[in-house]
Amino acid sequence: MIVVDTNIIAYLLLEGEYTSQAESLPLKDSHLAAPILWRSEFRNVLAHYLRKEILTLEEAQEIMNEAINLMSGHEYEVASFQALDLVSSCDCSAYDCEFVTLAQDLKTILITVDKKILTEFPSTALHLVDFIS
Repeated sequence: MIVVDTNIIAYLLLEGEYTSQAESLPLKDSHLAAPILWRSEFRNVLAHYLRKEILTLEEAQEIMNEAINLMSGHEYEVASFQALDLVSSCDCSAYDCEFVTLAQDLKTILITVDKKILTEFPSTALHLVDFIS
């Protein structure tokens, strides 16, 4: 099992810079995990696509449903005190720290392309490209 952040989930379902690499993830590790927070963040990504008229409402709803199906059974609550502990010692957002906390709790790695997370948590986070290669 690996933890993925919302950007990775988005690259799996929306065309982007790292889509081809993200599509290799399920082949390498079929259990993708994320804190429940990923849903809100992903809805925000879809909102951006809606406002830019890249997606229709129906397309956004279909993609959200695909994302929910992809992550079903692999969504976790994160202890607030652990996430806040991480926040107190880094410059990452509380949202980002939830993903790091989950990876640490599950004793696995967080796959991301977020430079700040990669810099702040090098023993927990791994860049998508590095994981695939």
